Amino acid sequence: MSLFGFGKKKEEKGKCCCGCAGKAQEKADVTGGICSVKVLGAGCRSCHELYENVQTAVRAMGLGLEVEYVTDMERIMGYGVMSMPAVIVNEKVVSAGRVLKAAEAEKLLRGLEA
Repeated sequence: MSLFGFGKKKEEKGKCCCGCAGKAQEKADVTGGICSVKVLGAGCRSCHELYENVQTAVRAMGLGLEVEYVTDMERIMGYGVMSMPAVIVNEKVVSAGRVLKAAEAEKLLRGLEA
């Protein structure tokens, strides 16, 4: 018996599958584990092409996520990526140094979704 909530474990709010601040928790429940997708790039044509292809793949999968495009070099260096463009899913590097086609990006995301 716990009186006034003593002895009960507090629920951890704000925890997400990727360790982010937690505002994507609802999305993680809906999308099967993918709660954030980012494309890292310097702003060149190849980076924009990858960004558009990843957005197309996310829409085709019906994830309802917004793909973030990161061009800040300090943030990019924080991921340890040495070649761009790169794709980050749930704060982990899943592709770097090549421009994925929309079908390749979708296949990659489906593999991570399970």
